[in-house]
Formats: sequence, C-alpha cells, structure tokens
Amino acid sequence: MKVLTVVGARPQFIKAAPVSRVLRQQHEEVLVHTGQHYDEGMSAVFFRELRIPEPDTNLGVGSGMHGEQTAAMLVGLEVEMLKVRPDWVLVYGDTNSTLAGAIAASKLNIRVAHVEAGLRSYNRTMPEEINRVLTDHISTLLFCPTRIAVENLKKEGITSGVHEVGDVMVDGLLAARESAQTLATVLHEHHLEVGQFYLATIHRPANTDSRGALAGIVEGLGSLGKVVVLPAHPRLQAALKRENLPIPHNLRLIPPASYVNMVALLDAADAVITDSGGLQKEAYIMQRPCITVRTETEWVETIESGWNRLADPTPDSIQKAVQQAVPLQKHPDFYGDGRASQRIVDLMAGYGR
Repeated sequence: MKVLTVVGARPQFIKAAPVSRVLRQQHEEVLVHTGQHYDEGMSAVFFRELRIPEPDTNLGVGSGMHGEQTAAMLVGLEVEMLKVRPDWVLVYGDTNSTLAGAIAASKLNIRVAHVEAGLRSYNRTMPEEINRVLTDHISTLLFCPTRIAVENLKKEGITSGVHEVGDVMVDGLLAARESAQTLATVLHEHHLEVGQFYLATIHRPANTDSRGALAGIVEGLGSLGKVVVLPAHPRLQAALKRENLPIPHNLRLIPPASYVNMVALLDAADAVITDSGGLQKEAYIMQRPCITVRTETEWVETIESGWNRLADPTPDSIQKAVQQAVPLQKHPDFYGDGRASQRIVDLMAGYGR
C-alpha cells in the first residue's frame, strides 16, 4: 500500500507522528508538507522531536489569505499526487492543508482517508468548521476519535466508511510525556515551578484580529493571581505589536515551544487557558483543567465532563472560569487506549478486501 500523507501545521505533525511510525513498518509513505507552518519554532523542530522522517516534498506555501493559500496548496498537491500515484491520500484535522489535500485527491479519483473526522463546533464562521465538513463529505474512510464524532456524521447522512478508532493524539502524547522528562528544557530556562503557573495559548483570528477581544484576553490573563506562561504564536506576536497593548507583569511571553517542551509545560501547569482545539484535548488527557476562550468547542465531551469551561474574551469571564477550574475525581476515558494509529493503518490496508 502506498500512502501520500499531507501535513502543514503543528497539530498535524503531532497526529501524523504515531501513524507514520506504524504505517512505515509494512507500507510505503510519501510525506508532503504544504509549508502552512513554516518557521523553525512551528515546523522543523517538531519533525526532529517527534522522529518524523523529513518530508519528501515541502511546497513552501507559507501564510496568506485563505483562498490564496488553499489554491497554492491545490496546485502543488495535484502535481505530487500525479507523480506518486498513491492508493490513499491521508489528511489530518481541519486546516487549509486538510481541505486542499482532500479536494486534490478527489479530483484525481484517489481515495481520501480523514483522521479526526466527525468533529463539529456548528459554527460556520470558523474556517476550520468549513474545512472539516467538506473533507468529511469527500472522504472514503473517516476515522473518528469519539462516539460523538460518529453521531455527528450520522446526522449528516454519512455512515459508510466511518470508524471509531480512538484519538491518535493519545498515542503521541503518551510517548511524548516520557520523552519530555529527559528532553524538555523549558521549565529550567524560564525558572518555572510545578503547579505555580498557568499555561496559555491564543492564536485564533476571532481573538487576535479584534482589538477589543485581544485587549480583554490580555487584561484577563493579567488579573489572575499566578504567572501565566504564553508561548506566542506568530499571529499573536504580530497582533500585540500592532495594537501596542501593555503586557501585564505576570504574563510571560515566550517563543513558540517545541512539542516536548509544550508537553512539559502542560504537565507542570496548574490549568490551561487556550483557544486551541488540540490543547483542550491534550489538557483533558493529562488531567489539567482547561478554560477555552471561545463561544463553542468541537470537543463537547470535555465541557460536559466539567474539565473544560468556555469563556468570553473579557477579564470577568476569564477570571470567573479560572476560579471554577479545578481537577475533578471523575475523568471518563473519551479518547481511547493509545492504539488508534494501528487501527487506522489496518483499516486502510484492508479496505475492499
């Protein structure tokens, strides 16, 4: 079996790592990096730490308007698919790279397999929601991380090729947690003590492109009674510079963290404040209370369990959510046993037999 895997952003590197390790044991994988995340902190270091082979091709698309970026990916991916002629195109998550990979493959009549299928926030103003819905509707195999994801697809009339396999991020996170104990340097470098800080990430356009929202978040983080460590995504760095907002004394901006360093921060943090989909789930898996600065989340089970809380981008809402965020005794196993990658490879290899 020959598989062309499309990645382009940090969450996809993390998800692809455990699947690639299993896939390459008996099959051929061609890895194409779109270049959606292209700087050292957001891309190259992840390949080294996660032991992902260097991409066979890097399209080098970079940032840009959604249409411009997706169109450039489509052009480059079509060329690669015609060259490789894979049995499957494997895509992850909900980025522009995901959608471009799925569309390019479908136009060439190549089967699409979608890892993390069936997630829904039901907010069509989010580009990620459009990407994941369209990708699911043109995929042959849909690998769902949870039962809720399966039910979401059923509501849209998608039942063929749907499999609940568990979450590949559990596979990767369990391995990375062990590596972080020896490889992580971030706690020492920034003089951080376990349980004495909050970990924050903010990067979504709704929070960074609005001065009011960004100012409310910064003020909210500044109102908390602990140090807040914030690995700053390039979009956030640009927004803070553009708006010239004062940085509170307890808010510690650091460069984007590598994966093992991010896992170390998460493991040591008292709680997490984020607008990232992936970090919400990672926080849940590692039993850290989470505050999500969004109006909704695709990971609804984390909200229903009480481990995750939604907050508006205002000081009062963030402060109240943080005060209520405490570890709970009950921690349901929503995301599987760490063997999702093996199930995915087996289902692709056995398709049609």
